[in-house]
Amino acid sequence: MAVAQTKQTAQDTQGLLPAADLAATDASIPEFSKEQELAALRQMLLIRRFEEKAGQMYGMGLIGGFCHLYIGQEAVVVGMKLAMRDGDQMITGYRDHGHMLACGMDPKGVMAELTGRRGGYSKGKGGSMHMFSLEKKFYGGHGIVGAQVPLGTGLAFANKYRGSDDVCLTYFGDGAANQGQVYESFNMAELWKLPVVYVIENNRYAMGTSVTRSSAQTDFSKRGVSFNIPGSQVDGMDVRAVNAAAREAIAWCRAGKGPIILEMLTYRYRGHSMSDPAKYRTKEEVDKVRTEHDPIEQVRKRLLDRKWASEDELKKIDASVRAVVNEAAEFATHDPEPDPSELYTDVYR
Repeated sequence: MAVAQTKQTAQDTQGLLPAADLAATDASIPEFSKEQELAALRQMLLIRRFEEKAGQMYGMGLIGGFCHLYIGQEAVVVGMKLAMRDGDQMITGYRDHGHMLACGMDPKGVMAELTGRRGGYSKGKGGSMHMFSLEKKFYGGHGIVGAQVPLGTGLAFANKYRGSDDVCLTYFGDGAANQGQVYESFNMAELWKLPVVYVIENNRYAMGTSVTRSSAQTDFSKRGVSFNIPGSQVDGMDVRAVNAAAREAIAWCRAGKGPIILEMLTYRYRGHSMSDPAKYRTKEEVDKVRTEHDPIEQVRKRLLDRKWASEDELKKIDASVRAVVNEAAEFATHDPEPDPSELYTDVYR
């Protein structure tokens, strides 16, 4: 896993920041073609504009319950998805809207679920944290911290049991990385050589506590060492670095070599959830990441520097994405609410 392996060196008293040496300019990272850069830009813009709109709608009282935004972390799921093939699966925790959109789930259905409407992916009954799509091989959206890790390991077990070489990408955060069920999953996955990529989205603060205060081992790529599971740290703010690491990791699993860990060094711009004022970090820290490491701005700059797109063309792409998101919001606010009889469907009795 040499291509995207990096080390975190910029550290303050609060947490770990994406550093300039994270390999964003590492010559070993394969360059994207014009088409790949544009595809990544569109996908990351869709996620960001969708999340910005969801934040607005939450503030207006149109979205109830919990809502965890993915703003700042877009390069992780987009880079990983670009390395997947049909049949590969994805499962994640509750910061899941970006993963759904990257899988190709309809923004209208996602937004309708957020607003509790019958056109939502869980018929308006799951909300932000509990959406699924068998068609897109997206298995949730899970509200219990770390609960998706044994489930993702189970999906990988099913792949091997059925003789398939499909791979399950199992996402969880730095906070969930300290859960016991994660290590039980690691042990079984290595024992049975299951095709699972454990993607640790290390956004530095879990629910509000810096990894330097909550984790004895802050290099999460080493969390599988005692189980003989290899791991790499990756610049999760650079979609190219993510994609390069993803291709190697998925190939490792598909070859029957067992599980692998990718620690994505990323950063969320908003609080843990919409109710979190994020006072545990400074405004200067957030601004520094936005200014120097924003995943979308990195792609925009490369497109402009290489004259693969003009400012006007990039503005048109953004405008078309905003139109898709606005259409989704319009649908979600006018779609009917579920019939009360839906309370008694899709439940075990």
